[in-house]
Amino acid sequence: MKLNQNGDYKAEEVVAKAQTLDGEIFEITMVQKWPVRMGRPYRERLLAKELLLTGQRVIDTFFPIAKGGTAMLPGGFGTGKTMLQHQLAKWANSDIIVYIGCGERGNEMTEVLEDFPKIMDPKTKKSLMERTILIANTSNMPVAAREASIYTGITIAEYYRDMGYHVAIMADSTSRWAEALREISGRLEEMPAEEGFPSYLPSRLSEFYGRAGVVKSWNGKIGSVSIIGAVSPQGSDFSEPVTQNTKRFVHTFWGLSRNLAYSRHYPAVDWNISYSEYVGELQNWYEENVDIDFLDLRQAMLKILEEENNLLEIARVIGQDVLSDSKKLILQVSKSFRVGFLQQSAMHEIDTFVPVKKQYEMLKTILMIYERALKLIEKGIPISEIMNTGILAEYESLKFQIKNDELEKFEEYHVSVKNRLKKLEEAYKQHI
Repeated sequence: MKLNQNGDYKAEEVVAKAQTLDGEIFEITMVQKWPVRMGRPYRERLLAKELLLTGQRVIDTFFPIAKGGTAMLPGGFGTGKTMLQHQLAKWANSDIIVYIGCGERGNEMTEVLEDFPKIMDPKTKKSLMERTILIANTSNMPVAAREASIYTGITIAEYYRDMGYHVAIMADSTSRWAEALREISGRLEEMPAEEGFPSYLPSRLSEFYGRAGVVKSWNGKIGSVSIIGAVSPQGSDFSEPVTQNTKRFVHTFWGLSRNLAYSRHYPAVDWNISYSEYVGELQNWYEENVDIDFLDLRQAMLKILEEENNLLEIARVIGQDVLSDSKKLILQVSKSFRVGFLQQSAMHEIDTFVPVKKQYEMLKTILMIYERALKLIEKGIPISEIMNTGILAEYESLKFQIKNDELEKFEEYHVSVKNRLKKLEEAYKQHI
């Protein structure tokens, strides 16, 4: 191969010449042509074992996605799909972000164009726009262009993946892409399937999400493509074809709840229906980078949230007054956990991004409070006395008060909680 000297070249200028074994000479420019519907080849597919860090507590702790993984983000109008994708684009620890605005309103694309250049990338300390590729396809553009925009984005991601970069794709939204497929299929007079979508909708979704993954390219470099696709089911009906078929091919499901969104709980990820199939693969990562008991604490908290859901159903029928103090404690702890942990402010300087180690400390703190308070209740101390100490109300504000680099303050708070509960126990014994 003959290479030109280092310097500045235009995209279509010849920078090298290569000769095959047959003697044929090829001129190489900096332009690469590739059919967007065909995945780029690689040498080897690897297992996804590293967390795609997002800084969003409900995702990183409970429903994580691995680098090279797939996730879907279904939710009705107003549930915060676009806002959450903007947060993921800002804070995900990927080298490059490919944001595909597929059939969305023009003002949403304008917001991305205006906001991203103003945001400082925490990794490079430069504008976030410098590592973001925007595929703009607004709702007033032709449906054929909308159908092609998804493939354009994934092909660009694979191009950088082959260079050894970790790329995250934000597709907003794949429902508009599926609607374009339906419209084109109708004009071609193809036989429609469920709700008028073409019968090959599942295979197209499978092909798209199947192009995610961690791979070793032919040049020996390791890169990844992670896909996060938003789905916009009409009327928040998760049983419609696009949501159901997408669910078959992704490993992480972040279901957005209209009730949570309307009660100003953001991100409105419903922990009762969401799931992640990457938890097992990420176990070693959590043990090495956070703590060995992280997943045990996660499971314990999920069990409490599940119990809260069951108790709320009972309370709607017979009221909370008939519940025992131990059951009331579950409701109070879950409420404080929802406000202090699951709810997160994208506009707050400290709360907009939270490292996993701080998430672990917050998780450990609420479980410590629950266990200590439960022991007091078992000794006969009323839950009203425990609530009067204010420890749960204080927990709700810890996310703002303790900065991401001040984790030693959690231990100070633990000591304070233990001392106050011990004094309460001693005072109650004297009163008896």
